[in-house]
Amino acid sequence: MSVLRVSLVQQPLQWHDAAANREHFTRLLAPLAGGTDLVVLPETFTTGFSMKVSTLAENESGPTLAWLKGQAARLDAAITGSVITVSGGRYFNRLLWAEPDGTVRHYDKRHLFRMALEHEHFTAGREPLLLTWRGVRVCPLVCYDLRFPVFSRRRPALDYELLLYVANWPAARADAWEALLRARAIENQAYVVGVNRTGVDGLNIPYRGGSAALDFLGRPLLQLGEAPLVATVGCDAGSLAAFRDRFPAHLDADGFTLAEDR
Repeated sequence: MSVLRVSLVQQPLQWHDAAANREHFTRLLAPLAGGTDLVVLPETFTTGFSMKVSTLAENESGPTLAWLKGQAARLDAAITGSVITVSGGRYFNRLLWAEPDGTVRHYDKRHLFRMALEHEHFTAGREPLLLTWRGVRVCPLVCYDLRFPVFSRRRPALDYELLLYVANWPAARADAWEALLRARAIENQAYVVGVNRTGVDGLNIPYRGGSAALDFLGRPLLQLGEAPLVATVGCDAGSLAAFRDRFPAHLDADGFTLAEDR
């Protein structure tokens, strides 16, 4: 089975300046060409985590989508991160996933962070995204989703090898970020990658990174600390399959159905 090379891109973001952020990431990602399979950017990587949706939102075919498709082709890798998006008159915190052949998929953040009033400005997504990329099944989610283990699992039998979170997770709650990433890896017997931003945003909220890749036992494969960094790690689907065969705890998981009450 495949070893998926995943590049974690932990960086500060220019507040409300999509063009500057795209330019920064263009320079930063260029050396990854041919050396990675998946590039992971933070949540709202073009603007920072802002509620100024009417000013910042891009439409479904906006410049950041075109940029992501161009980067995927140049890097020969999938690339993902979330963008403030307007569709049908509603605003979404939308994770975009672009592949080198021009394929684009998306996931709209389900759990909106009410402490920042995100639920008053954005519409919650309803449909999860599950995809296969270069032989590895991936479930991408966004920031606050990390706190809700049922949605991260969704099914009693596991159907992915890599659980992925893009985030703007403030420094004040860094301990929760670290603990929850580890918990999601252990309980789902899956690789977990979380990519967070660094720096201080336009609301003077500090972020200290802490991006990480964990194996299916919750052990760190890569921890980025607080500095802006780009690093690549391999997720070995064969090792995971062998572990699940030896220790099939997922076969004893409880069945459930998610209530559609949002």
